[in-house]
Amino acid sequence: MADSMTGPVPVRVEVTTDDRAAAAELARSSVERGLVACAQVGGPITSHYRWQGEVCADEEWTVVLKTSADRLDELTAHLVAAHSYDVPEIVAVRIEGGNPDYLEWVVAETRPDPAAPGTPGGA
Repeated sequence: MADSMTGPVPVRVEVTTDDRAAAAELARSSVERGLVACAQVGGPITSHYRWQGEVCADEEWTVVLKTSADRLDELTAHLVAAHSYDVPEIVAVRIEGGNPDYLEWVVAETRPDPAAPGTPGGA
């Protein structure tokens, strides 16, 4: 695996949203597009934050996605476009260790499909 945050290095991405169905749709659409190897939806959680000068506390759902660092920009663009929030939380952390077979699977599953339309070699 590459050794930079922009190559095929596994990363964990977290995003929150305000309901379970929206979280499930973000997870499903990210997997369908090949942007992530897998995604888990968890919640509800309570998020405490400051927004437009007010301290807020709201119920949210978390989506944890595993991808490769070189797919992060495309995944972020997808999540922003599909999200209902003005400024969605999308944070990525490099995975420093774990099951090597699993981490290799994450990278392999996020390689663009060469036969897919719009990709090099695709129709």
